Amino acid sequence: MHPVLSTEVLAELRRPRPYPALSLTMPTHRRQPDNAQDPVRLRTLVARAEKALQDDPAITRERRADVLEQLERAVAEFDLAYAEDGLVLYAAPGEHQAWSLARTVPERVVVSDTFLTRNLVAAHAAEQPQWAMALAADHVSLWSAGPERAVEYTGGGFPLTRSLEVPDAEREQRVGDLASSYRDEDTRAFFRTVHGALRTVLDAAPRPLTVFGDAPALALLEETGPLPQGTLTVRHGGLARGPAEAVREAVGPVRGARDEALATTVSAELEAARGRHEYAGGLDEVWRAAGEGRIGLLAVEEHHRAVVRDRGDHLEPADPGASGVRDDIVDEIVERALENGAEVRFVPDDTLADAGRIAAVLRF
Repeated sequence: MHPVLSTEVLAELRRPRPYPALSLTMPTHRRQPDNAQDPVRLRTLVARAEKALQDDPAITRERRADVLEQLERAVAEFDLAYAEDGLVLYAAPGEHQAWSLARTVPERVVVSDTFLTRNLVAAHAAEQPQWAMALAADHVSLWSAGPERAVEYTGGGFPLTRSLEVPDAEREQRVGDLASSYRDEDTRAFFRTVHGALRTVLDAAPRPLTVFGDAPALALLEETGPLPQGTLTVRHGGLARGPAEAVREAVGPVRGARDEALATTVSAELEAARGRHEYAGGLDEVWRAAGEGRIGLLAVEEHHRAVVRDRGDHLEPADPGASGVRDDIVDEIVERALENGAEVRFVPDDTLADAGRIAAVLRF
């Protein structure tokens, strides 16, 4: 499966594909007994996808066989024993992908000339990953850390490593000039390289940053050059080589504090927008504003979902699975807002209870 869901990956997924591009989405379960139904449901959806391809006269036999083979590969890559809340499979001529999401998705099979990406877009916006950098004198790693997982970033030169071996350490000990790991010039040069690589990554993908390391490592990094505003440093060594779960656990308390502060800030911005008459609240108002490209800031409760029927002039609540309903309308709003340059913030449940669980600051 794809290791990191990034803005660049989402842009690549949105590009047109040779027809047919098949998207399969399915809610999954993490625990027994609910997860016992997942394999059966997946087989049923795969059969639906096969039938959709078989019944389409625009698809040649060779193209159909190619896409079905890619779908089989995507299914084989996904282990339901490690499922989260949603599964997204993509298959097109010559390619396939499988994504596990920490966000529920509707059950759908879509055949088009593009992949259905709105569920991935919403999951990416909800996860809002942060950067976590872990320091050691000989190894520095960078991690994309969200609430569910931490994934090591291997671009931009990361991880950076060097050897701590000193060619004639015994001689230097005799004359008393064996430097501390964090005071010798080689380490200082190494940390200058780290600082430059970090700035390059943050320029391309700005996110909140937390730096973990022993006190001498943190001090040396701060001496090397300024860190981005809002960077937090945490005295916690031993994380430079992971494992990923240890990094995620270390980021958890920092992320929780940041999320609380963000929710307070978002609430204040929404209240100020009310006073300026630049506010929309509830699905109907926000849906119209998203369609008109008027949203500057979209706030959504973390687990808000709604199944609706589009009546043209308003959205009407509907039963899941009914014919003609839109069962991922919140994800549609998120995707449309992001495509029009809006900032999207997911906030804790009940933060927007008086606004229908979703609200926006309007540009005009």
